[in-house]
Amino acid sequence: MFDTSGHPINLEGTSWPKKNTDPAKASGAEQSMMNSTTLLKGLSHEMRTHMNAVVAFSYIMNKDGYSENERSEFGTQVMNSCEQLIGLFDNFLDTAIIEAGNSKAEERAVRTNVFFDELFSEFRSIMRAEKYADLMLVTENQFPGSAEIMVDSYKIARVLRNLFQNALHTTKSGYIKIGYSLGGNRLNCYILDSGQGYSITKEFFQTDDLNCSLGRFPDIYQAINIALSRKLIGLLRGEIRVECNGLKGTGIYFSIPVTIAGNNRIGLNKLSNNKITI
Repeated sequence: MFDTSGHPINLEGTSWPKKNTDPAKASGAEQSMMNSTTLLKGLSHEMRTHMNAVVAFSYIMNKDGYSENERSEFGTQVMNSCEQLIGLFDNFLDTAIIEAGNSKAEERAVRTNVFFDELFSEFRSIMRAEKYADLMLVTENQFPGSAEIMVDSYKIARVLRNLFQNALHTTKSGYIKIGYSLGGNRLNCYILDSGQGYSITKEFFQTDDLNCSLGRFPDIYQAINIALSRKLIGLLRGEIRVECNGLKGTGIYFSIPVTIAGNNRIGLNKLSNNKITI
């Protein structure tokens, strides 16, 4: 059993105290259990929804009366639900692992242009899907050329993938803009969208009580994506903030310290602390 931050609770096998009907007077252990129950209920509901979709579409794919195009669409729906399931479960477990103190930054040498070009190519491939026909992806490199840096590229990619998926989740048309810069021995990244998700994104980024926030915005997918992103940036000794972009769109900016490998010399990028707009 885990609390909302992923802490294991009651590992010693001791019994829980008698439940207090007044949440304001609940003990710390009991409050953790109540929060855990809310989170796990939301997680269970989300996972069952995708599992039901997998079963249903797999079943009708084998029924007569459907065209090849329809069967292909059913297969796409099955794959999408499977990807959502895997991502949701991975993010929940990794958040728990970080909270338990069993994860650390693992730096490796990375060429910035190669790393971001591959990641941006992955995002472009995702957006070729027909359902994103009204959405445009804009990518930017605010640092001319390339540099070799020592950084945990896996965790940075994980954060950007989570934030990109959340942007897709809340943006039906318009744009998603992703970019990066280097300056002052820091890697600065941003992702902006023209969607409708600023309120919920701000809530989950700034909350200290996930249980309360899920009561206001019952979107377990967004909540777990953001929870892991916050933990990963903290693990990398970085900073992250969220701002409104346009009317209701979201702008997320994060910065982490990096070590410059070899003889690379990177001057201060004057754009690194500015608000990026489209």
